[in-house]
Amino acid sequence: MQPGSDEEQWREDCAPRRVLELFATKWTSMILHTLHARHGGLARTGVLHRSLPGISKKMLIQILRELEASGLVERHAHDTVPPAVDYGLSPLGKLMVQPIELVYEWARINATALDSLQPRRTSRRR
Repeated sequence: MQPGSDEEQWREDCAPRRVLELFATKWTSMILHTLHARHGGLARTGVLHRSLPGISKKMLIQILRELEASGLVERHAHDTVPPAVDYGLSPLGKLMVQPIELVYEWARINATALDSLQPRRTSRRR
């Protein structure tokens, strides 16, 4: 969006704002990234939980349900005892992981610059 562009591009539901909603919570992009980068797009809940240090099981399930409702992941329940559930990237999720991977790669390349940022008061970074 260019300054002075048509008002339609500045609406609350414009495309840039919708894509940035993926980054509104720290866990959303991390879950999508982890599914893609560490698990080839599909993982059981427990495996995914162990891959994301710091997330509670409750938060993981909450975000997975939101991602499923938005169409970014698909839930696959297995008829086993005990019950098992896999979460996989949907076709839309595979498309949306592309900008996330670009941001993560940029962060890896620019880690030194990021290290010079002052941590936010709520950050767990030391």
